[in-house]
Amino acid sequence: MTRTYTIRTFGCQMNVHDSERLAGQLEEAGYSLAAEGEQADVVVLNTCAVRENADNKLYGHLGHLRAAKAANPGMQIAVGGCLAQKDRGEIVRRAPWVDVVFGTHNLGSLPVLLERARHNAEAQVEIVEALETFPSTLPARRESAYSGWVSISVGCNNTCTFCIVPSLRGKERDRRPGEILAEVEALVAEGVLEVTLLGQNVNSYGVEFGDRYAFGKLLRSCGSIDGLERVRFTSPHPAAFTDDVIDAMAETPNVCHQLHMPLQSGSDRVLKAMRRSYRSARFLSILDKVRAAMPDAAITTDIIVGFPGETEEDFQQTLEVVRQARFSSAFTFQYSPRPGTPAAEMPDQVPKEVVQERYDRLVELQNDISWQENRKLVGTTVELLVATGEGRKDAETHRMSGRARDGRLVHFTPRGDAIDRKIRPGDIVETTITYAAPHHLVADGDVLSHRRTKAGDNVEAGLRPRTKGVSLGLPSFGPKPTATVSAGMEGCSL
Repeated sequence: MTRTYTIRTFGCQMNVHDSERLAGQLEEAGYSLAAEGEQADVVVLNTCAVRENADNKLYGHLGHLRAAKAANPGMQIAVGGCLAQKDRGEIVRRAPWVDVVFGTHNLGSLPVLLERARHNAEAQVEIVEALETFPSTLPARRESAYSGWVSISVGCNNTCTFCIVPSLRGKERDRRPGEILAEVEALVAEGVLEVTLLGQNVNSYGVEFGDRYAFGKLLRSCGSIDGLERVRFTSPHPAAFTDDVIDAMAETPNVCHQLHMPLQSGSDRVLKAMRRSYRSARFLSILDKVRAAMPDAAITTDIIVGFPGETEEDFQQTLEVVRQARFSSAFTFQYSPRPGTPAAEMPDQVPKEVVQERYDRLVELQNDISWQENRKLVGTTVELLVATGEGRKDAETHRMSGRARDGRLVHFTPRGDAIDRKIRPGDIVETTITYAAPHHLVADGDVLSHRRTKAGDNVEAGLRPRTKGVSLGLPSFGPKPTATVSAGMEGCSL
């Protein structure tokens, strides 16, 4: 009998993409995805160690699973990801009903570890210190029929004092350009319209093979892939941001005019304590250049409030940078210590009540700016890639949702003579913005145009891309890679 699996993912886009690779391996090993509401034979928790209360979330989930496993002794529980890399055997000590623990560097070990745990009737803990196999060489079961993650690097060479990622993901390792482009082509052959290039510091791509302009070249190469309509990337580091990347964004038609670039703090003193190798003036100058080249660019950011030693003056400097930057939105975080990071041991930890009060002020300011910026778009026509599950109130408002090219979320009314049969997630529509809120836009007029796509066909048929691993060899840029790409649901065949 085929064993079933489910994967629960915590954390960032990297974790989400890793889970796609884990699903691909399990299906290649003969497992099938458990139906919604069904208790799976194998439950995989892909963890995060960066977010607040990560430990509590993991052990809370494991506590709930204990009763399910007691009722079904054949069930297996696996824990992977960043928290597994950090806690290692501690997980099995605290939750002895866990069967497998694996880290960020050995995603490919999961099926073997599950089989070994069954055979030996004992927990298997395997954590390696360096990347065994680049995740791109592993099969993947993609979650979306219209949008795909493509990892271009893993790891990080920076030493930010608040971040534990470098110790868990290791030094930066870059994929070969040909491998990346082959994976993108494989996704496009299966109907995917949009890819997001992923890296801890995505714009430092090329450091491993000595080409500081490699990322800009990669963006331009993505522009030559037929059928690829949208290219995004996350997250660049301000210190590594070069003018050639701005030029590539502006001059490559399918690269979206959207930039997510973490600020973290507007205080130069705090940035220095964070070991962020740029200062506020440098950050704002990048934004000026981006907007000069792309006036319609939507710029988003990350900000940490209450870093150790942050004074009211430091916080006021952050507010001033936010006022000047005019972010379309911001992911704001209250600082909390992460064991194993230098910042956790710093003096002058800011009291929780002070952090909360500053956080509230920052959110109020940014919400006001976001609303002002969104109101400028009322009356404009936008192209939307129709999405699945983006609008929590879509059912009651009879709207659908999509993402504009600049990444903004738009709820629209699916009506009008231009509609070609049913609109599906993955289709492309044009519509006019009629209302703006701080975190979304609304288009309640008629749909102006509707293009049915292969991605929409696949959504309607319940199909998802399955890509095999890609490995092509030496670094190179230029013409499209000479890879054999299957148009079927098996993806790339090399």
